[in-house]
Amino acid sequence: MIATRRSKLLVLLGVSLLFLTACGPSAAELTPTVNPNTIRTEAVSTFASSLTQTATARATATITLTPLPTSTLPALSTPLSPLTTATVGAGTGTTCTRLAYVADVTIPDNTQMTPGQSFTKTWRVQNSGTCEWKAGFRFSLVSGDAMSGQPLTLSQAVAAGATYEISIPMVAPTGRTGTIRGDWRMADDRGAFFGDAIYVQIVVGGTAMTPTSTTSAATAAPTNTPTYTPTP
Repeated sequence: MIATRRSKLLVLLGVSLLFLTACGPSAAELTPTVNPNTIRTEAVSTFASSLTQTATARATATITLTPLPTSTLPALSTPLSPLTTATVGAGTGTTCTRLAYVADVTIPDNTQMTPGQSFTKTWRVQNSGTCEWKAGFRFSLVSGDAMSGQPLTLSQAVAAGATYEISIPMVAPTGRTGTIRGDWRMADDRGAFFGDAIYVQIVVGGTAMTPTSTTSAATAAPTNTPTYTPTP
């Protein structure tokens, strides 16, 4: 009797175990399944979301600029004097050394000459600067025809404001006719030209005029005379 009950109990236990085994999840089902692609997708999505939030935060951030201190230059103890404009004459020498044409003493412009005719050209000029012309200043041809004229070197000083006569012996050219011109200028002891350029102009081929004699500039003494109005 007792054996029969035990047998029934064992049968019931076995049936219960079978039932529980049939209804419960298997070991494979209890083990979770992880998909790598899903994990990567979620990670990328999370990272992109964090970048978007950071960019938004930066875009909306307010930048505050701090102005740099402004330096103030100290005031000058001595005010600057205004610039002055120096009046420069026609030459390239110093501003105090000048020469102004006054008149033709001999051989007016377009004087008729025969080829080979000798004559002496004399100009009256003025030292119109504030510095004297020193002995050694040189008067020479700068353009045109010298007509056999030679440079003249001053043998004595010419005071500022004084007038002076410069004479150069010349010869009318041969072998050509028409208007002949030569331009002359004064240069200082450094060779820098200054003052007006003065010229001699003759016409070769017509009836010759008798030149007017004059004292050579090398021996003529400068004279202090009133300023003459230059003859155009």
